[in-house]
Amino acid sequence: MAKKKESKQKKMNVRVDFTPMVDMMMLLITFFMLCTSLAKPQAMQLIMPADDENLTKEERTKAEAKTTVTVYLAADNKIYIVKEKPDYDNPECVEETTWGKDGIRQVLRTHPYAPTAELMKAKKELQDKFDDPTAVKKMTEEEYNEEMAKIRKGEIGGRTEANALPTLTIVIKPLDSSLYNNMVTILDEMSICCIDKYVIDKINENDQKLLDSRDIK
Repeated sequence: MAKKKESKQKKMNVRVDFTPMVDMMMLLITFFMLCTSLAKPQAMQLIMPADDENLTKEERTKAEAKTTVTVYLAADNKIYIVKEKPDYDNPECVEETTWGKDGIRQVLRTHPYAPTAELMKAKKELQDKFDDPTAVKKMTEEEYNEEMAKIRKGEIGGRTEANALPTLTIVIKPLDSSLYNNMVTILDEMSICCIDKYVIDKINENDQKLLDSRDIK
């Protein structure tokens, strides 16, 4: 009896051609590059002091000194302040304070020559208005930034640039023994207290003598 021939299945090699996929990826990359909005560079707004010709140089210096606070960042997370420009002949002008709302923030809020508390209140009201989900017209981010810039200049309660509230000028001087976290924290306090005029400066010889007289390291 003749044997039946077994049928042999022909094996086919499956090959996926990914060449069109490369073209598709290039099209997607090009699409996202053209349609994506790039991050806008943010520049800090600087507020220059008014040049009042009616004031003498001595009067202008006194006015600036009243609204200037010097902050020293020292070792062991300690922070010291001078409520006006440092009097290098008077070591008692340097005062120690603490971090947080009951420390440096309270000092800035209750400064006698700059109503920082009113600026912080205006900032909170603006933030609540911006976050209000029931608002008929939603405030845009651009409008929010414009209003925040006015608050930092002291233009609140119908005030204009001509009669704006006085604002503080903070001089931040970190010692070599201070921590990087101290610098980040004090900059956060500037934002919380709506202080737009501040500078990070180095410790000079007079500062060092003043701090040495108080045994501040």
